[in-house]
Amino acid sequence: MIEINNLHKSYKMGANSLHVLKGLNFSIKEGELVAIMGSSGSGKSTLLNILGMLDEADSGEYTLDGVPIKNLNETKAAKYRNKFLGFIFQSFNLINYKSAMENVALPLYYQKVPRKQREEKAIKYLSQVGLKEWAHHLPNELSGGQKQRVAIARAMAAEPKVLLADEPTGALDSKTSYEVMDLIQKINDDGNTILVVTHEEDIAHMCKRIVHLKDGVIVEDKKVDQVRASQYV
Repeated sequence: MIEINNLHKSYKMGANSLHVLKGLNFSIKEGELVAIMGSSGSGKSTLLNILGMLDEADSGEYTLDGVPIKNLNETKAAKYRNKFLGFIFQSFNLINYKSAMENVALPLYYQKVPRKQREEKAIKYLSQVGLKEWAHHLPNELSGGQKQRVAIARAMAAEPKVLLADEPTGALDSKTSYEVMDLIQKINDDGNTILVVTHEEDIAHMCKRIVHLKDGVIVEDKKVDQVRASQYV
């Protein structure tokens, strides 16, 4: 599903250059649930931005579902993002003046799906995350955990090939974090490919594989015995 070969990325810092990713190689198969771990400055956010087509590598190859991701103009990158990827952010990134249903339907609006179908799909995914009754509520009427579940439903709405979750539990307390991870595990149980960027060891062990980044290189890539979040919920 994802193939990364010899990926390099540097940023100019005044007269200096900061080499953030130093020849990364890894692949992710369809249906995997992978944690990308690393401390601040390890390169994990840069990697996620490249995987999410929000930034481009200086050299190396990135292939997503058999499609080489290279030299995309903004229009094409936006089209591919919408087609291939669902994003889940630490800060939820919901639109405050739109209801939960309208937020979930947003990716479908960009795909020019007719309104009735958009709303039906949005309700379907809100039901999946246990928030059907909250469909017409605004984000400020929801708890942090509910907001993140709306964000997960939105990420799922366009039926992406890969879900990219950037610190999805970062703004949540422990109990709510485990509820969100329980939901992410269930989505993965259905065969969806998910990448979770986290610096929290317990969250990483709720995935099935951990890729550890340090100073722009992969120092460890191991399969783990998955801890099921449901036992803490």
